[in-house]
Amino acid sequence: MNVVLQICAPCLGSSGNADIENLIKALSTSDIAKRATITTTHCGETCAAPAQLWLQSEDGASYIFEGIDLTADRDDILATLRTYLASPNGWIEDARPCGRLRFCLTARVPA
Repeated sequence: MNVVLQICAPCLGSSGNADIENLIKALSTSDIAKRATITTTHCGETCAAPAQLWLQSEDGASYIFEGIDLTADRDDILATLRTYLASPNGWIEDARPCGRLRFCLTARVPA
């Protein structure tokens, strides 16, 4: 299974581009680089607190997180990607390894 992390970029402003690039760089040097992709997307128009992330795969569960700081939460984002990849169909039962992101979850949709 491969996972895609989409970042809703418009609310991040111009400084967000550097944050996104730093997150992509951190992922590219990680143990899950070949199984995870980070992309940006247009506004999802559903968040109350930017930034918003969507985590999904073709045959797995989908997650929406909001109120994310791409720099401060970088390690938790990577930990969440690892936890997702280690879970059956991406269904995370124990979110403690996800760090602060477990408190930023706004939706979880089964596969």
